[in-house]
Amino acid sequence: MQHIVLVEDDVRLASLIQNFLQSNNFKVSVLHSGETAPTFIIAKQPDLVILDIMLPKLDGFSICRRIKSKYTNPIVFLTAKDSDVDHVMGLEIGADDYIIKPVVPHVLLARINMLLRRNQPLNSTEMNAIHVGQLRIDKKSRQVYLRQELIELTSHEFELLWLLASKADEPQTREYIHQEMIGRDYDGFDRSVDVRISRLRKKLADNSQTPFKIMTVWGKGYLFCSSAWD
Repeated sequence: MQHIVLVEDDVRLASLIQNFLQSNNFKVSVLHSGETAPTFIIAKQPDLVILDIMLPKLDGFSICRRIKSKYTNPIVFLTAKDSDVDHVMGLEIGADDYIIKPVVPHVLLARINMLLRRNQPLNSTEMNAIHVGQLRIDKKSRQVYLRQELIELTSHEFELLWLLASKADEPQTREYIHQEMIGRDYDGFDRSVDVRISRLRKKLADNSQTPFKIMTVWGKGYLFCSSAWD
């Protein structure tokens, strides 16, 4: 049974989410304060973490920052604000997705299942590594090496890099990337893909002003350039 940790100070909402997820065959541990969350999450290593942003003593952003170096499974933020600032900040510090309150249970379940599927081991018949010049992407271990140096990526950053690299030298539209990565249609406003592209470029030593490894193809989308990694 897959284990989810929910950190939510609204006792009624936490109970509703816990009961719903338990009815869908998840084990759910609930914490009502952020103070003990980092230690608990790192010790238990659950399959997925759901963090409210506004928490007593230690907010969701701070929890995420504290656990990211020792916890690599998906993190989902719950936010009461339909705010681009909150969403972008969450993605910048390593969250994999966000849900806006009031929570729609079946939407939450769909997002959870999507993230957990991405973390499942590969079928042995699938391609499990991409090696281009000085870049190696290992999907089985979910590790990336550039010039033999390990590059630390979040779960979503890894998935985005794999998506682009597996279709090297072919422009991928923002709409396609958004559907594949987020699991819903692009609404014209969500900046999730752009934030993750920016973070990937920084981590992979791409030029932020004139990127040449992950290129912007105006009017089409983004392109992983296979000749740029030598």
